[in-house]
Amino acid sequence: MTVEQQTAMTADETDALLGRNETGVLALARGDEPYAVPISYGYDASDRRFCMRLVSTPGGEKARFLDDSQRVRFVVYEERGSTYRSAVANGRLELVPRSALTPDHVARFGAAKRPLFEMWDRGRDELDVQLYELDPDELSGRRIDVD
Repeated sequence: MTVEQQTAMTADETDALLGRNETGVLALARGDEPYAVPISYGYDASDRRFCMRLVSTPGGEKARFLDDSQRVRFVVYEERGSTYRSAVANGRLELVPRSALTPDHVARFGAAKRPLFEMWDRGRDELDVQLYELDPDELSGRRIDVD
């Protein structure tokens, strides 16, 4: 029989988890229809803000959900030995139009991790690449230790 102890992580522990990982699951919704997708992200612990480069096809499912979702949830998790950690961020995803990019945006998105390669069933010229920021109104972390 295993004994499980679950505790809330401090802000510093949550920031550390988010800083050492590079992928999570972004959950969107349209009405009562959910949509979740694994994505790469960047995280700035100084202002507790995420940056995301989202690639979709025009008229595709991800694009439709991005247009319709009022609020999003982003989940990052890891397993190390018998310890499980997760962080959950809730808030609104804000599109950063190319015309509004500042040097700070360029630095944040440039530091964000992204896959070494990407595979799409369409040519690059048929993909819609957009930059988003998530400044969560709720951010929490949990740690579960299993003996």
